[in-house]
Amino acid sequence: MSLLSLEQISVAFGHNPLLSKISFSADAGERVAIIGRNGAGKSTLLKVISGEQVPDEGMVRLEGGMKIAQLPQELPEANGKTVREVVSEGAGEAHALMTRYFKLLEDFENDHSNELGDIQTELDKIQGWDLEQRVNHMIQRLALPADKLMSELSGGWRRRVILAQALISNPDVLLLDEPTNHLDVPTIEWMEQQLQQFRGLILFITHDRRFLEKLANRIIELDRGNLISFSGNIHAFLTFKEKLLEEEDRANALFDKRLAEEEVWIRQGIKARRTRNEGRVRALEALRVERSERIGRQGNARMAIETKEKSGKLVAEFAQVGHSFEDKVILQPMDFIVNRGDRIGLIGPNGCGKSTFLKILLGDLEPKTGTVRQGTKLNVAYFDQLREQLDPEQTVAENVGEGKDVIEINGQNKHVIGYLGDFLFPPERARTPIKALSGGERNRVLLAKLFTKPANLLIMDEPTNDLDVETLELLEELLMNYDGTLLLVSHDRSFLDNVVTSVIAFEGEGKVKEYVGGYQDWIRQGGKFPTESTSQTNDEPTKKEKAKAEAKKTAAPVVKPKAKLSYKLQREFENMPEAIAKLESEIAALHATTSAADFYTSDADKVQKTLAKVTHKEQELEATMERWLELETMQNG
Repeated sequence: MSLLSLEQISVAFGHNPLLSKISFSADAGERVAIIGRNGAGKSTLLKVISGEQVPDEGMVRLEGGMKIAQLPQELPEANGKTVREVVSEGAGEAHALMTRYFKLLEDFENDHSNELGDIQTELDKIQGWDLEQRVNHMIQRLALPADKLMSELSGGWRRRVILAQALISNPDVLLLDEPTNHLDVPTIEWMEQQLQQFRGLILFITHDRRFLEKLANRIIELDRGNLISFSGNIHAFLTFKEKLLEEEDRANALFDKRLAEEEVWIRQGIKARRTRNEGRVRALEALRVERSERIGRQGNARMAIETKEKSGKLVAEFAQVGHSFEDKVILQPMDFIVNRGDRIGLIGPNGCGKSTFLKILLGDLEPKTGTVRQGTKLNVAYFDQLREQLDPEQTVAENVGEGKDVIEINGQNKHVIGYLGDFLFPPERARTPIKALSGGERNRVLLAKLFTKPANLLIMDEPTNDLDVETLELLEELLMNYDGTLLLVSHDRSFLDNVVTSVIAFEGEGKVKEYVGGYQDWIRQGGKFPTESTSQTNDEPTKKEKAKAEAKKTAAPVVKPKAKLSYKLQREFENMPEAIAKLESEIAALHATTSAADFYTSDADKVQKTLAKVTHKEQELEATMERWLELETMQNG
């Protein structure tokens, strides 16, 4: 039996079917990417699986006792809770019982023996007594700062904490909705590594194509209410989908030809109403119904950027520009020139100074040192990742038209409703308040609003968040053909590689350097992000780290031990470093095998045996390290 099965699931809003009798099953070890156009029902499908939404028809089946955990799209609140508390909350009932248990123990004035007994019984049933041990293990595994407050952490670190919270319950199924949103590249790459080690079932939605390429070993696409399943990576799926659409077009063409022939026949008159032709008339009526129920493929957005006049050849020039906030250096003094037609990507961890750099370049902030010279005839358009330019209470049309029904696009007047149709908003959707739109739809509104303004200097801050792949690729093509100047802040590595001609890399401690090419070119030229701050990790080394450190020490010539170990134990102690190194090497090789794109498409028995071997080797390594610490303690007395 599969770990998860969906049987004939249907969900509709109004007359439009979002999910139409879809069925699929999935097993442990699969990392399933759910893709589709904005509004295709991806998030709805995750809500049906998690139980948040009851389908109109059909059934969701989970193998007995299986647990589901979710990584929410929104960042956790930056409140006064400690990291340890937030992680522990992921244990649900066990956390609630343990919290209540210790609270009752602290109340010395009243007798709570009966309630304490009941709680003990419940904790025994769910094996909740080891919660603290599990929390400590998870904090060590993800290198989290256990005693720091959530309000002291950056967004990327809070995302790590919420992943630990999802994993603490030892889930069998993990649901992720846009897990990379608002994360910087180092945190995205860290998350990729963590999820590749998860041995349960993962179902995830993402707009980040590099993340999808690295993680997914199965693709599910939602298209016009139907589900298409494909075992393999995204590149193989796209080839398969292209052939599928070609076959659909051929079948539709044959159907339409037959319908047209029957329509000609029915118009011939009296012969069609003879008794012997009644069956053919009924068949024609059935064809008409079938044609009326056909759902056409959604078209692509039609975008264009208006540039009324070119800027001067020089857009901006830095001369030994530097900046700092109190004692923190944001920019070391640097020289830098932006010329007309440059497409420059800004990359670096969150909070490294990219926004400060742009403010200085635009003249909105005076640098501490150096001078900035701006070019002439600059018309700036700015795309804001937080969508602050949109009024949530106003409709799409009101936001884009700014109160006008007719707007000027490339020198021609156009009705705002017609213009929004180019961005895939039908009239009824164009009259919908912004607060009722999905994330991808809001981004399309912002693009529509941005492109109504003539611009020869375009600044875009995370424009790819929540966009479907088709719209994202269209935006790429538009920007590649843009004859103005582009400054792009993005953590989408594929988008950077496809669009920009150079990158400005923020490499830590105020060091900013320009590289030719995109993100991968930066990596090939030796670029790397600064090492993450140790101030946000535990000062105490984990048991595993301590064992590794001691193992390395012992690799040197062994000093004659104290007489506390017998000859047999001493031999065992001396051989520990080699045993640990061997186990780590074997585990690394097994992880490389399980991370291969085609691993889960091979024989099921082979997959299960390999996964079992990984578990066994990791347990063996943990036991070996525990034994190492035990012997080391005995030796040192």
